[in-house]
Amino acid sequence: MGLTPAELTVLGLLVERPRHGYDLEQVIEQRGVRRWTDIGFSSIYYLLGKLEKRGLVVAVQDRPAATSRRVFRVTAEGERVTAAETARFIAEAEPVPQPALVGLANQTLLPEQDYAAALRTRLAGIEARLASVRAAEQAQAPLPRPAREVFSYSVSLLEAERSWLAARVEAQDG
Repeated sequence: MGLTPAELTVLGLLVERPRHGYDLEQVIEQRGVRRWTDIGFSSIYYLLGKLEKRGLVVAVQDRPAATSRRVFRVTAEGERVTAAETARFIAEAEPVPQPALVGLANQTLLPEQDYAAALRTRLAGIEARLASVRAAEQAQAPLPRPAREVFSYSVSLLEAERSWLAARVEAQDG
């Protein structure tokens, strides 16, 4: 039973604790989840419905009279699938599309000054994103371990790209 990254993300957040759709949206926004997965606000309820049909989550009421706000929790099967898929997602080194690689492969189409300017622009963007990720992490402390790991991994990737870009910018400017 393969899950999409969006499905696994929602299930993982529900494993942390039962939540309703709006609560999921808030956590997704606070943790910057949209930077690394494709969960739109409008797709949260669609994903919850899909997961419910597959028997991975069930809806429960937070108050017996409440009909508009369904709280979802993960079923035992949902926990089993979430754990198995989590291990698979961590273990498998899947290629990730990188539009920057397409640009680098075609850099000969650009004059040197345009290539250098593009590198400097990307470096500034990476530095801004790195600052933003670090600020989001600090603002939410203390975070649960999974969220800390996501921030740590994200920061490491951004720092690696920043280092690569800085070396290329220096070579172009030198």
